[in-house]
Amino acid sequence: MKTRHSAMLLALAFTAAAGQAQDYPTRPVRVIVPYAPGGGSDILARMLAPRAAADLGQQFVVDNRAGGNSMIGTGLIAKATPDGYTIGMIDTAFTINPGLFAKMPYDATRDFAPVTLVASSPLILVVHPSVPAQSAKELVALAKAKPGQVTFGSAGNGTAIHLALEQFRLVAGVELVHVPYKGGGPLVADLVAGQVNMTIGTPASLLQFIRANRARALATTAKKRLVQLPDVPTFTEVGMPGVDAGPYWGLVAPAGTPAAVVKRLNAVMVKHIRAPDLRERMAELSFDPVGNAPEEFVAFVRGDLARWGKIIKDSGAKAE
Repeated sequence: MKTRHSAMLLALAFTAAAGQAQDYPTRPVRVIVPYAPGGGSDILARMLAPRAAADLGQQFVVDNRAGGNSMIGTGLIAKATPDGYTIGMIDTAFTINPGLFAKMPYDATRDFAPVTLVASSPLILVVHPSVPAQSAKELVALAKAKPGQVTFGSAGNGTAIHLALEQFRLVAGVELVHVPYKGGGPLVADLVAGQVNMTIGTPASLLQFIRANRARALATTAKKRLVQLPDVPTFTEVGMPGVDAGPYWGLVAPAGTPAAVVKRLNAVMVKHIRAPDLRERMAELSFDPVGNAPEEFVAFVRGDLARWGKIIKDSGAKAE
């Protein structure tokens, strides 16, 4: 009798969960971006949000929560009610931070339900036009001539931009001053205003300023020259193959979100990530669209945690 009762309860729970996923969503969904507007995370979230809303019949509202090396916004995702009405965009800082910080407000492997890997991207080394360096080699010479005087801005401690610049510093053997920001948007604004000398950033956030001669591109982390910047060499071409950090972006939900809801979110997001019109738009900004299964994203995150842990240990990078 007890066994039959337990079986009935399980069947009812399964039916309720299936019904919840079928009805989902019945109200707006919040998409947390743990950075200020304007960077890669924000751009991709705003590309996907209206398309998901059109498919699912409810608004997907982008909510920028910058600060704490992305941990403020990411912590909000982890602590949200696991019902599918709060999801978020993570990036490379998600798998870098555990190697940099002894204490974190969440566990990257236990507190999230990965939805899909959205995209990856190369990075571009740029300087403000006032910097008298026309190449990466000249920038290294300048930094060596003025140790501790050349400033580099990052999207925050522990971001791919920060680690890529640390790689550059180590490979080039130069002393630079790190200026962290609360995202790619504020960083690029200060770069083009001349408040910092250099940075490394995504094509999505930098191409328009490079084309307008408000930033000068010197090298990229891409495996081959970017179609949009055929005259800009790769770091391998300029003799710095060790500068190879590149960011990724993915969507996650809080751990405990019903599997059926995660599956529905995954199906909708992957459909649009793989859609020809969005892939073309992403390619224009040098994003490499992915769109994979939750299980594949879990494996990717685990592998990246190990990779960045080694890079951080080898570079001696510290959270500032």
